[in-house]
Amino acid sequence: MSHTAHIRSHRKPRRSASTIAMRTGVAGGVLSTLAVAGASGAAHAAEPVTQTLELPTLTADLAAQVAQSADVTQQAAASYQLQAERDAAAAKAAKQAKADLADAKKKAAEAKKKAEEAARKEAAERASRTAERTTLSASADTGSSTATGGGTSTSTSTATGSAAAVVSFVQAQVGKAYVSGATGPSAYDCSGLVQAAFKQVGISLPRVSQAQSTAGTQVGLDNLQPGDILYWGGAGSAYHVGVYVGGGMFVGAQNSSTGVVEKPLSYDPPSGAVRVL
Repeated sequence: MSHTAHIRSHRKPRRSASTIAMRTGVAGGVLSTLAVAGASGAAHAAEPVTQTLELPTLTADLAAQVAQSADVTQQAAASYQLQAERDAAAAKAAKQAKADLADAKKKAAEAKKKAEEAARKEAAERASRTAERTTLSASADTGSSTATGGGTSTSTSTATGSAAAVVSFVQAQVGKAYVSGATGPSAYDCSGLVQAAFKQVGISLPRVSQAQSTAGTQVGLDNLQPGDILYWGGAGSAYHVGVYVGGGMFVGAQNSSTGVVEKPLSYDPPSGAVRVL
């Protein structure tokens, strides 16, 4: 037995083919991994460049969105302002309409008040005229008149001159008919009789009682003379006239029921008198 038989050889053992192949595969895998990693690293290294290139596009989009948002905000503000102006105009119009309505109501109330006052005044005047006519008719029916048939009168007068002619004329018409608008010779209304009487003495009087009540000088009822014109109602607005014939009596064309009659002043005192003669 050789003295070297139990000494291990210092030479490296021969590797088998499978071992070599396995190691070769491992090495290849490692290299592949390194290559992938390198590629990935390269990709990651290039990524900042890609992001830097895309920044201008993103910034432009953001600016467009900001501008669009500003436009929308401006439009909304303009819409709110327009709505506020419309609301203010509507409030002003409503206030003006309310004021106009109040003014119209006030004017309507005033017009209504005036109309009611005019109606009351007219009704009072109408009632006064009706009462006067009723009184005259009742007086005629009860024989309070001193007139006799055939157009003569039992009263006497102290009138002279023109006044006597006026008195004589009106007394001669007693008993004739009353017709509205008539001026003789067969019928008269109140102012038609007075006008015809003074025409006998050459005096031309106005046609209606309102004007006749201011045709001469106003005289007191306690200072009457034959031939004075008597009136009922206000001076300038009289609704009836007659002629004072003396002795507390007057002659007038009263109404269609009584015709021309002679009546006492005490039965229905006149409102006033004017003197023409």
